[in-house]
Amino acid sequence: MTISTASRSPSHRVAADVGGTFTDVVTFDEHTGRSCFGKTLTTPDSLIEGIVTGVKKAGPEIADTRLFLHGTTVAINTILERTGARTALITTRGFRDIYEIGRINRPDAYNLFFTKHEPLIQRAWRYELTERMSAKGEVLVPLDDQELETIARQLREEDAQAVAILFLHSYANPAHELHAKQRLQALCPGMFITASHEISQEYREFERTSTVAANAYVGPRVRSYLAEIDQRLARERFQGSFYVVQSSGGLYDVQSAQSECIRMLESGPAAGVIGTQAVCERLGLRHAIAFDMGGTTAKAGVVADGEVVMAGNIMIGGYNNGLPIQIPLIDIQEVGTGGGSLARVEPGGGLRVGPQSAGAVPGPACYARGGTLPTVTDANLVLGRLSATRFLGGEMPLDLERARSALQTHVAGPLGIDVLAAAEGIIRIAATTMSHVVTRVTTERGLDAGDFSMVGYGGAGPLHASLVARELRMPQLIIPPSPGHFSAYGMLMADLRRDFVKTWFRPLAGLQIAEMERIYAAMEEEGRASLQGQVPGGAALVTRRAADMRYVGQEHSVTVDLPAALFAAQDVAGIKRQFDAIHARRYGFSNANAPAEIVSLHASVIGPLPKPESPRLAASQHAPAHEARPVYFSEAGGFVDTPVVQRAALAAGDTLAGPALVEEHASTTVVLPGDHLEVSPWGDLVIRIGNQ
Repeated sequence: MTISTASRSPSHRVAADVGGTFTDVVTFDEHTGRSCFGKTLTTPDSLIEGIVTGVKKAGPEIADTRLFLHGTTVAINTILERTGARTALITTRGFRDIYEIGRINRPDAYNLFFTKHEPLIQRAWRYELTERMSAKGEVLVPLDDQELETIARQLREEDAQAVAILFLHSYANPAHELHAKQRLQALCPGMFITASHEISQEYREFERTSTVAANAYVGPRVRSYLAEIDQRLARERFQGSFYVVQSSGGLYDVQSAQSECIRMLESGPAAGVIGTQAVCERLGLRHAIAFDMGGTTAKAGVVADGEVVMAGNIMIGGYNNGLPIQIPLIDIQEVGTGGGSLARVEPGGGLRVGPQSAGAVPGPACYARGGTLPTVTDANLVLGRLSATRFLGGEMPLDLERARSALQTHVAGPLGIDVLAAAEGIIRIAATTMSHVVTRVTTERGLDAGDFSMVGYGGAGPLHASLVARELRMPQLIIPPSPGHFSAYGMLMADLRRDFVKTWFRPLAGLQIAEMERIYAAMEEEGRASLQGQVPGGAALVTRRAADMRYVGQEHSVTVDLPAALFAAQDVAGIKRQFDAIHARRYGFSNANAPAEIVSLHASVIGPLPKPESPRLAASQHAPAHEARPVYFSEAGGFVDTPVVQRAALAAGDTLAGPALVEEHASTTVVLPGDHLEVSPWGDLVIRIGNQ
């Protein structure tokens, strides 16, 4: 929705990140350079209410907003909770079961209770249609229109809400999918209809089927959700542009988001990685791990050599029995551990933390909103790491006795230990679990976590990031300003972006770069057309190219960035050298003499948006004022009178030796014994980890 008016000139940008527990809002005034923040409990029954409340807490009127940027978990939650639409799949005759057969993975070979993935669309809702394309895009069997009309009638009778269309080899020639979609739109008005080539133009039929099925499954809910926000913004006299964050970290307009819904799967976490890249730029860091811990989950992404590390697919629900989604996205791994994660003693006597969460309702026991089970937040309160009176700047008092009671009843009592040991155990288990998510984006990608700094954020991230960094022997931790709102802040650093991938099998030997250039040019032209008129100030669009490559005889490929200089020099040997280097980093070996081949081509078109500048802090004139309270640290042997500093009182160059706490409105940073903190010129808390 875009409305022009000559009577006023809105100057604010608003970024809203809806999480499982909290909704975070950051506003930026382009005239003054001032940012304001709002945080409120997420309202599951009507997410827009939490957004509007957060905007009001941050200050500006929605009517004074020029850009509204949004990240949401609605798409991923719809899949995980299996609450999507009644969805049908129409596919090439003979291939209705490809979605269920999958790759026949058996990752846990000796587990008698292993279960494979469960399709979002049951077999009875999968329809076969007579048609066939070859792998080269040639029509082998024409599409049968009469069969299509029969299927359309059945869909109406069954009251289907969404339809996914997947025809064999449509990545090579989408003509049959285009025709089927146009006919179905005419025969089934009001139904959400999506075709696979609109989402993915890569080969691998199972992955393409799973992707388009997921897009259809979440489509009606996402479309309704975004329309509700759009309508509410209109009632609030919004006069700007509404963009949604993609899983690639870029922004796309709300109209595109309502049809290509699956691209917003990891929109909030992706924005946090973009924000981490901005932190790296200002601090001069080349490598960093983005570590985001909120109320429900912990996520990790990577910035390597100054660039966000991307992936070509994701497994929703994990590798063992998850569903693949094949789209370009930031390589983010996730685990069900957050501030609201429930702690429990299992039948065998082991202590387990997560993945179940208390969420926003009823929340941790200490919220006094009906929750009775202990959580990570309750453990932090009992250990003294959270203030009972200053949580969320004092807006939300915490109940220490309820937290103690929950821990005693459900953990300490059953295990025969005291409450402090129970709380410490919960924190340690949570940190170890979260360290695994970092290794999944580093060690499993051929990277050494010890070579990276960690950027910790999210409401719960600063409480636990030092423990996670110690677990992985990482040397440095950075807590950016306003970490509890950092993913929303990252949206303000994002650009408009369109990503394209096209399967294109070619051996590298004898490669004609001119032919390759034509395919890239076509994708880039489509991207420029989609961003036409959306980039303010006439800023030049930026294009990036990459290719999926492998050695001849391999099944799987790696993605290789291709700088413009390689094309200008027609340097095929340079492409091979780039591939060898990436393969060596990822798998520990390469072969300069082995033949290689191209599998798919990637093109990205980026429309730069003006970024808010990071304000500098005044230089320190004296030691920061602080109070003290008893905080439990096992490293120090028990409770220690610990300095507690308000972050707003810190100046550039201030230092603190651990143990210490730094409190702010939406988070608390724990500086463990042996750690050393220094404040950067931009207000980042740069912590040198003590065991390095």
